[in-house]
Amino acid sequence: MSGARSYRAGAAAEAAVARHYRDRGCTVAAARWRGTGGELDLVLRDGAGLIFVEVKKSRSFAAAAARLTPRQIARITDTASEFLGGEPAGQDTPARFDVALLDAQGRVEIVENALGP
Repeated sequence: MSGARSYRAGAAAEAAVARHYRDRGCTVAAARWRGTGGELDLVLRDGAGLIFVEVKKSRSFAAAAARLTPRQIARITDTASEFLGGEPAGQDTPARFDVALLDAQGRVEIVENALGP
């Protein structure tokens, strides 16, 4: 897939996931937020808390989930920590990490607290 096409596909997947969360009362705090060590696909506000969402798209939910590597998880958590540094409550801000999986038909499956304990 070309770079431009891949970028557009990623942006479309992230927009679909953002709609999914907005329908549940969340607001988008940031999309494709870039920190010093990486990028967060979506950051959503849910009341006083934040939801950091990594979006993965592939032909099936299982294939999408398999695309999340330990290195990416470390990057996501480090970058989320940097984002939290800008919040009024800092690292004490309630937060969770979700993974949003999209299949070839555009269906969305959310794995809540996927990177949590």
